[in-house]
Amino acid sequence: MNVNLSNLTAAQLRQAAALKERLEALQTQLARLLGDSAAASSVKAAAPKKKGVISPAGLARIRAAQKARWAKLKAAKPAAPAKKKKFTMSPAAKAAISRAAKARWARIKAEQA
Repeated sequence: MNVNLSNLTAAQLRQAAALKERLEALQTQLARLLGDSAAASSVKAAAPKKKGVISPAGLARIRAAQKARWAKLKAAKPAAPAKKKKFTMSPAAKAAISRAAKARWARIKAEQA
């Protein structure tokens, strides 16, 4: 039976779901009554599986293992090369440059005047 579910109303969908649940319950009852293990197992197989829940202790173990992996990775990484020390001029060199600049500007102003 091919039915386009998008054409059904919400009420029809709810009714279909209720009927399907009732059918499955009746099949289970029939299988129990007849003692048919194959039919009972096929009905049970159709039931959705529940997702597992991790205990707090399990989560703690997972977190600890991940932290250990990251620590191992960071330890294996080569250390970054040391940055070169920034060049700084000595006070004497700064004074010499300042004297040269002042002399140059004095010469330029003398030529303009």
